[in-house]
Amino acid sequence: MSGSRTTGPPARDTIGGAHRSLRDQVYLEVRERIIDGRWPSGHRIVERELAEELGVSRIPVREALQRLETEGFVTAAARRGAFVAPLGPAEAADFFDIRERLEALAAALAADRADAAGLRVLERLLERARRAAGTARRTRELASVHADFHQQIVVMAGNPLLLDLMAPLDGRLRRLFSLTTEPADGVAMCGEHERLYAAIRDGDAREAERIARAHVAGTREAAMRLLTAVDPEPVNPERVAGAGPPGP
Repeated sequence: MSGSRTTGPPARDTIGGAHRSLRDQVYLEVRERIIDGRWPSGHRIVERELAEELGVSRIPVREALQRLETEGFVTAAARRGAFVAPLGPAEAADFFDIRERLEALAAALAADRADAAGLRVLERLLERARRAAGTARRTRELASVHADFHQQIVVMAGNPLLLDLMAPLDGRLRRLFSLTTEPADGVAMCGEHERLYAAIRDGDAREAERIARAHVAGTREAAMRLLTAVDPEPVNPERVAGAGPPGP
């Protein structure tokens, strides 16, 4: 399977060539389809059909879906199967409540502990974001690079517990960015990231924390506005399930 997050995995009929278990390959494939929006909230995932498409048995499909359910990407409806979990205003609000606090902490720690190697990674990500900013056909890449930038700050914080706490949020952040990033956002987003980078580079933990909080608050406002306009009512998997045939 493709490891790229920028343009999505290539179309294929089967999987199994990578040095990963079939369960992990199915997990990554389904996760990517949810993150990049090919499978929207409420999309019904039929085990049998997915197994046939990917050329695997239903066992790794079932195991992958169970993992995705624990991570909040999939929800199971009794006797109806699995569905893509909703990501509307309510879910986004809960996510931002956590993200604002943890990312502010990560930025402060990163400013205290930044090294040359970590800063170079941030610089490369900023350069990639600048090239993609304002280009409609590269919006998905821009969303992915922004998520990578935030993930790198968590890595640079050098706190294993914080890294573990943030790991389950990474996929949700990527999904949120994929759904809410627009070409017009690119330049402004790059500017905010550059200011955050400068504070971390300069070792100014207080300023890095302040910028991170303000940045998350700004993206929250924009994302909530867009999600409310696109999906004013949360998706109910039970309601969606009733429209299709029963069982997986």
